Amino acid sequence: MREDNMYPRDTISLRELSLRDGLQMTKTFPSTEDKLNLIQMEYDAGVTHFEVGSFLPVKSFPQFADIRNLISYVSDLPKAYSTALTLNERAIDDALDTPLDEMVIALSATEEHCQANIKRSRESAVGLIRTAVKKRKSSIYNPMVASAISVSFGCSISGDVDPDDVLDMALQCAEAGADQIAIADTVGFAGPKQVYELSKRVVSALGDIPVVVHLHDTRGTGIANAYAAMEAGVRVLDGTLGGLGGCPFAPGATGNVSFEDLVYLSERSGFCTNINLDKLLEARNFLATILPGEQLFGAIAKAKPPAPIKWQTA
Repeated sequence: MREDNMYPRDTISLRELSLRDGLQMTKTFPSTEDKLNLIQMEYDAGVTHFEVGSFLPVKSFPQFADIRNLISYVSDLPKAYSTALTLNERAIDDALDTPLDEMVIALSATEEHCQANIKRSRESAVGLIRTAVKKRKSSIYNPMVASAISVSFGCSISGDVDPDDVLDMALQCAEAGADQIAIADTVGFAGPKQVYELSKRVVSALGDIPVVVHLHDTRGTGIANAYAAMEAGVRVLDGTLGGLGGCPFAPGATGNVSFEDLVYLSERSGFCTNINLDKLLEARNFLATILPGEQLFGAIAKAKPPAPIKWQTA
């Protein structure tokens, strides 16, 4: 299960979200067997952080019906780590009956997106963090409670977002007991300067609480923004294989930043990821076969990594 020092400062921790964020916008979704095979291939490549789905009604979200199977599978992989969205009290209760490592409470930097995305006010969403922190005390698994602040860099519903509002939301999440806080460029509005400045402020304000930056590549700035986040002191980044993903409740939100491109960026920036890019590209190729018709993105998959390449190892 989870350890207190999940994110060593001398490495970049990359979290792979294909089986949650990646499946939100696809027309089809893989079988449970294919999902497990994908997890295993990524794990063999060195990936250890997997977001495996959302605890949502199966009737409305059949792509996440097998979330318990995936959590159980990841829990049996040494040093692997599972996360999932828990958007209400029922979802928290369901998650606490599994060996999930991290419950993610989503909220938004704008009231409009928060209502559209999770049908809650921002105040109510912060309250849900407190509920999750309290409820986990009765769980034998004791998962982390994380918060994810959507549209932190701009909202396609209400427009510009004041960085002070994001910082205030992050501090509210911390006060509510969140173990980790993510700021997300949900609709891909941000540029490197914006990401650097906000990331620097949030990292400084939160102290020892890990800060995650979640980026979308909607307008082609995803990798540049990832580098800016690293320069600002962020050591945890999200991505999806092939850049799958998007938010159905944020108009214009297309895919995440490519996970394999993040690996290449991190290694070329001098940070250890412990991920073998050649093996990861094999997993990406498998993803393409189990999601026929879905468009995958990313530069490294097209150009291939230069050879020979020496991978950073911790």
